[in-house]
Amino acid sequence: MELTVQGKQVDVGDALRGHVTGKLEDIDQKYFNHATAVTVTFSKEGHGHGVFRVHISYLVGKNITINTEGEAGDPYGAFDTAAEKAAKRLRRNKKRLRDHHARSNKTPEAEILKGRDYTLAVEQETPEQDNEDDGVPHGDDPVVIAEMSTDIETLSVSDAVMRLDLSGQSALLFRNASHEGLNMVYRRPDDNIGWLDPEGNNAG
Repeated sequence: MELTVQGKQVDVGDALRGHVTGKLEDIDQKYFNHATAVTVTFSKEGHGHGVFRVHISYLVGKNITINTEGEAGDPYGAFDTAAEKAAKRLRRNKKRLRDHHARSNKTPEAEILKGRDYTLAVEQETPEQDNEDDGVPHGDDPVVIAEMSTDIETLSVSDAVMRLDLSGQSALLFRNASHEGLNMVYRRPDDNIGWLDPEGNNAG
């Protein structure tokens, strides 16, 4: 397991680095034992007795990443919170991960559909602007402030749910392996996971 521990305006000493290494190795051996790379980033907000934040990015398979965060008044507590979240997600998906790893060694790489990932700006309106005509044309489409390429993988619904749960993302678009149509799984407000399968995907 390749481990990177870094700090943003936080001094990561040998004792903290050793604590991080030991805990992540224990988690990996207990739940999966296939992690290839982990990046742990410490940061701090405020001066003096500020809040420490930790972000863990945990690569456990091809295109399968666990992302968790934690915060506390000290770096150890913040890391332990984020690490426990990672362990909990691995616990929930232990069998799926092992099954996925076994399948990935026996089957060729799934077809990947290329796409574009856009970040859209949300216009912030002040009370003074409510009835103000500034003379600037406003279209129906929001402003694109970032654009990057993305891969839309062919997955089973079970694999898509696993990846969504591990990553902590709010939604995941994928190509359904059973009928090749585009589907989406998403996290509902009640923390359950929804699945969108548009009509027509099963048409022959």
